[in-house]
Amino acid sequence: MSFHRTWIALTLAATATAASAQGSQTLNLICSAQDEWCTLMSTTFSRTSGIKVNVLKRSTGEALAQLIAEKANPKADVWFGGTGDPHMQAAELDLTQPYQSPSLPQLHAWAQDQAKQSGWRTVGVYSGPLGFGFNTELLAKKKLKAPHCWIDLLSPTLKGEIQMANPNSSGTAYTMVATLVQLMGEDPAFQYLKQLHTNVNQYTRSGSGPIKAVARGEAMVSVSFVHDAPGEQMQGFPVATDTPCEGTGAEIGSMSLVKGARNAESARKFYEWALTPAAQQFGATAKQFQLPSNKATPLDPRIPDFRKIKFVAYDHGRYGKSAERKRLIERWERDVNSLPR
Repeated sequence: MSFHRTWIALTLAATATAASAQGSQTLNLICSAQDEWCTLMSTTFSRTSGIKVNVLKRSTGEALAQLIAEKANPKADVWFGGTGDPHMQAAELDLTQPYQSPSLPQLHAWAQDQAKQSGWRTVGVYSGPLGFGFNTELLAKKKLKAPHCWIDLLSPTLKGEIQMANPNSSGTAYTMVATLVQLMGEDPAFQYLKQLHTNVNQYTRSGSGPIKAVARGEAMVSVSFVHDAPGEQMQGFPVATDTPCEGTGAEIGSMSLVKGARNAESARKFYEWALTPAAQQFGATAKQFQLPSNKATPLDPRIPDFRKIKFVAYDHGRYGKSAERKRLIERWERDVNSLPR
């Protein structure tokens, strides 16, 4: 090889190496947690690691749709937060990368189980129970009792007073549908949802929308994750919560590495950092009070006590499958959302 050709080859190799090094210092993050949480995570990781973080905030349904659309040329590197079912579907669709973190033994059993069920393509970073939020001032004004059970939401006194999210876009709402199916059986669950439809004034895009509407007096009751309420209470809103007496489900907020990510090294660094107790405390800092997956994480007293809540035996493996999710959402659209109110 001539000197000129050798010089060109070395130059190209150096350029490629530099480009690779530069790429490793960037992270494209899809974040399905609350805005403040996403900001705290991204800015702190960027400051401590020196890696530039580009954040794209998406609901879980929107995030999954993006990964499907970009499968041939993924633009995201890691997906953080949001309910676990769409993460499980991403795993099933081969959109995410298998990875077993050395930190797995430090996590609660539910987080480890989810990782195993997904073929190590996702991992739990937090969990929170599904329940009811309600505006105590509005209830007192109308002299109504706060809902304590699923059946209470069907009361005629709550006609037009309830908000829940739309399961097409919201992992919270899909968790509700899957919970009711497992609790009641599928046909009775959809009969219940049809009756509930009469009392719903709006199906919001995001799962946090209903509790915010309740806090501001735009609805009396929400179906939402109970860990969303303390943040509203801290702002002075008259919000309280309960979990259903018959039993309820819980989200496993998850994290996944995107298959074919351009910045895989940066993604793994973020993934490992996000599983540490130090990083998992940012949920409470952002006024989000889910139970962190790392058992060593100090707990804020406003985090729900799982020992006092009746849970259904939620089958994340089955209800995390894309075909099951698609089937249940299509039935909800056909049997429930198409009805007049």
